[in-house]
Amino acid sequence: MTIPTVRPPRPVRPQTTLEVVRREQLSPHLVRIVLSGAEFDDFVTNESTDKYVKIFFAKPELGLRRPYDLVALRDTLAPEDLPVTRTYTVRNVDAEARTLSIDFVVHGDDGLAGPWADAAKPGDLLTFSGPGGGYAPDPRADWHLFAGDQSALPAIASALEALPASATGLAFIQVADATEILQLTAPPAVAVQWLFGQSPALLVDAVEGATWLPGRPQIFAHGERSAMKGLREVFSARGVQRAELSLSGYWALGRTEDKFQAEKREPVGVILPVPG
Repeated sequence: MTIPTVRPPRPVRPQTTLEVVRREQLSPHLVRIVLSGAEFDDFVTNESTDKYVKIFFAKPELGLRRPYDLVALRDTLAPEDLPVTRTYTVRNVDAEARTLSIDFVVHGDDGLAGPWADAAKPGDLLTFSGPGGGYAPDPRADWHLFAGDQSALPAIASALEALPASATGLAFIQVADATEILQLTAPPAVAVQWLFGQSPALLVDAVEGATWLPGRPQIFAHGERSAMKGLREVFSARGVQRAELSLSGYWALGRTEDKFQAEKREPVGVILPVPG
């Protein structure tokens, strides 16, 4: 008789609640929310430049108490009333000022997190778990390559700031138009190129047509899913090794966030197959 395997429940990740200190309009479609509060010391940061948190959004009319006891809530609420999560990169943690900053892409009323950030005001609360993360620039790399759209801009900006002054590399950042350009801090020998337009092919074509630098690169490429799949083929043709590559989709054109997350478990959502 086969005895079924009983999987232990996932550990409950601690939640941190901070309040909005200020809202900054970085560009027409990028908003920075600066957070602080009594629970700042409960947030244990890491060294990843792509560190991220899972933000919880609950329906205000339900009056749910923070932190959210998700196990208990699943027993008492309808699925559509449960808090939902959105994943966002932590742009900066300032231990001295006791602040944490998160940048949000905002497109009117589209989505959940963007409209919240667009309307955020001092005193508003934000609850999240984390951080996670898996990438940081390796100073031993011969050179660095960054590629992403506006959703990846916070992580790319953090990585550029973390590079040693002697680093060399290329960075391709796709945004809607020139009004979305930000002033970034990068080593002199890292060339930052802004790409304007909406087509996922724009980023793929730019990286494919670039003149690569000598030696082995370390690559960080994150953004729209179909663009990342196209870049996967470019990197494969260039002989990039898996250990040299951080490649992931942050969103998918024509998909809601919930649909995109669900598809991560389906073949259409796979960017890098799990090694056999």
